[in-house]
Amino acid sequence: MSVSTYISFAALTVILVCLDIWQTRGSHITIRKAVLWSLFWFSLAFVFAVSIYHLWDIYAPDSNYTPQKATISFITGYLLEKSLSVDNLFMFAVIFHQYNVPEHLRPRALLWGVVGALLLRAIMIVLGSELLSHYHWVMYLFAAFLIWTGFQLMGSSNEQETINPMPERLMRKVIPVTNDFKGQMLFHQSKQGWVATPMLVVIAVIAFMDVMFALDSIPAIFAVTQEPFLVLAANVFALLGLRSLYFVLQGMMDKFIYLKPALSFIMLFIGVKMILVGSEWEIPTYISLFVLLGTMTVAVVCSLLKQRIIRKNKLNQIKSIE
Repeated sequence: MSVSTYISFAALTVILVCLDIWQTRGSHITIRKAVLWSLFWFSLAFVFAVSIYHLWDIYAPDSNYTPQKATISFITGYLLEKSLSVDNLFMFAVIFHQYNVPEHLRPRALLWGVVGALLLRAIMIVLGSELLSHYHWVMYLFAAFLIWTGFQLMGSSNEQETINPMPERLMRKVIPVTNDFKGQMLFHQSKQGWVATPMLVVIAVIAFMDVMFALDSIPAIFAVTQEPFLVLAANVFALLGLRSLYFVLQGMMDKFIYLKPALSFIMLFIGVKMILVGSEWEIPTYISLFVLLGTMTVAVVCSLLKQRIIRKNKLNQIKSIE
């Protein structure tokens, strides 16, 4: 992959982030607006997939991937990252609740948190690619970690998670933090000098927690493709649409009853796929795509059916009391 390709993609990412900043001006995101922008980001990812198919020889003239393989790898990686990042949405809700973030400040907090996560993930992808290119056995460590994570998710409950306060503790050691939000300001000049606002703390915690989740998702996507550019692109497009998706799903999060089991199965499947990479039993990427889509579809449908049964039982209980 040429340096010019990465520079061009970095410029594209900056433009898209600026577009996201522009569309949240006024700090008020309605459900309708969030749905439209979620569809936009989702469609944009597939437009980029089409460009990969037609321009792959320009993007990566020395790659051993065919345009078809590169396109399928990107789509599978994107959907995998998107699916795994849904769990991040629950963490965002917990962070906003813990720090009492006002509703009108949440779009901007999410934006800068995601920007920080993009930069940190890029570093992790570079390091992961270097490790895999020199030490193939690292693949098996990644696989073991994913399988362990899958079993951990299988045994976890849907109760609210706690936030690791480490980013906040480190920040408070470096600079004093005010008790109250000062609009979208990250720093505020007081009588004692410049101090940080809770907004900076929230952004740091969002970025930190997203990277913690990336410890699962980035090894997972390396089982789909070890082409660094495709890994990076899938992560960028998954994170760009994550913020709008949060505002679409914020009132529906408790309805995804079977999200954890679905993510658990995906982790276990990807872990096994990673173990089999390079062997005669290697699982083709298109099968991974079908498994991923099928698992999330079944999880959503079963969650909706379960909610329908719960509502029906509640209505029957009310009628019996009356």
